[in-house]
Amino acid sequence: MNGPISSSARTMADRGLKVGGYAKFTSTDYPGELAAVVFVQGCPWRCGYCHNPHLQPRDGKPAIAWRDLLAFLCSRAGLLDAVVFSGGEPTLDPALEDAMRSVRAQGFKVGLHTAGIYPERLKQVLPLVDWVGLDIKSSFEAYDEITGASGSAQAARAAARIVIESGVPYEFRTTIHPKITTRQHISTLVQQISEMGCETYALQDFRPVGCSTQDLLKLSSEGALDGELIGQVRSRFRQFTLRRSDG
Repeated sequence: MNGPISSSARTMADRGLKVGGYAKFTSTDYPGELAAVVFVQGCPWRCGYCHNPHLQPRDGKPAIAWRDLLAFLCSRAGLLDAVVFSGGEPTLDPALEDAMRSVRAQGFKVGLHTAGIYPERLKQVLPLVDWVGLDIKSSFEAYDEITGASGSAQAARAAARIVIESGVPYEFRTTIHPKITTRQHISTLVQQISEMGCETYALQDFRPVGCSTQDLLKLSSEGALDGELIGQVRSRFRQFTLRRSDG
């Protein structure tokens, strides 16, 4: 990796990704790699269990200028392997592609966390991505109710196909909350994405940290995933991960 920012990286940095926050170090957001996470400001969906609701509005002052954050990332060369763009919804930002090129120019791998809200924008940046985590909310029939956005199911379905067909390493993952995601939702979703060709999938318990929907905070994820259902899900994928709230 290189230390100083190259002239080409400086030019791209001037375009300015809108950064809502960042994590200097993580060992869990990019499988097998030590990474920093860049949280991009803005998301048009309004999922009740969102743990980053402060990142939903697109307006407001950035937490840090992208140029300054890029300089920090470059100072971590040799200590970090990757930079993960998360959100919010990173594909919302027109400067995402240039930001990815900037960190790749410094020798970092690029990770992407996305809900697939903008399939064509996702397709455009995937050649710059080394790994993608696709947030699959539920069975496609339940999407609009969960996201509060009409047409969200079509976007998610298209994004899933794009990721699978891209050849980029990926993980599809679903957050489980008993008031939002039922057993039938999970069973239907698993059938839908496995028939599309998804091979790597994770189920994860809802975690209340950051969630601002009071009704959801009163309920735990305990009991939403029983052993029989987990076994059925596991059998449909080449690689399956279960992330419980108790660690």
